[in-house]
Amino acid sequence: MFQLIKTLGAGNLLARQLPVAGIAFLTAEMFYKFGSFALECVAFLATWFVLDAIVQGAMRLFAPAAAQSSD
Repeated sequence: MFQLIKTLGAGNLLARQLPVAGIAFLTAEMFYKFGSFALECVAFLATWFVLDAIVQGAMRLFAPAAAQSSD
């Protein structure tokens, strides 16, 4: 975690990850009732990973198109 913050910077990390982490947290809180903290924590982290992969993929897909259309 320290290396991640050091590499990306705290502000950049919060701007990129806070919305996705918030959505993953709300999803886990509402739907994951496994009766085990460890399982719910792993499910939350997996949800965060998948949501972040979707967001990053969408950003890569649409960012070049937006940059080309503004030229």
